[in-house]
Amino acid sequence: MSAPFRMRENGVDLFVRLTPKSSVDRLDIVETLADGRSHVKARVRAVPENGAANQALERLVAKALGVPASAVSVVAGGTARLKTLRILGDPEALVTGVEALFQN
Repeated sequence: MSAPFRMRENGVDLFVRLTPKSSVDRLDIVETLADGRSHVKARVRAVPENGAANQALERLVAKALGVPASAVSVVAGGTARLKTLRILGDPEALVTGVEALFQN
């Protein structure tokens, strides 16, 4: 099983499966696909029109990790359910924050 993120020189890439039009804004669990790749399941109330769901996801992740909203951006999968978010900042601190969100 792989981690739902990849460390970068200036931050981390977080892999997410987004469900728009949900009843709540929430980061759920880490899920593993059949090929072994992992991603975070996320839900947002926003609709998937004009990038509203992506923006809501960026704000949700920024708030959960305690980073500015400007530090989080969708860099892949803009119109797909599986997305890659780039989070800028100290990679070590971000990895610790992501792991803390999903500890059982």
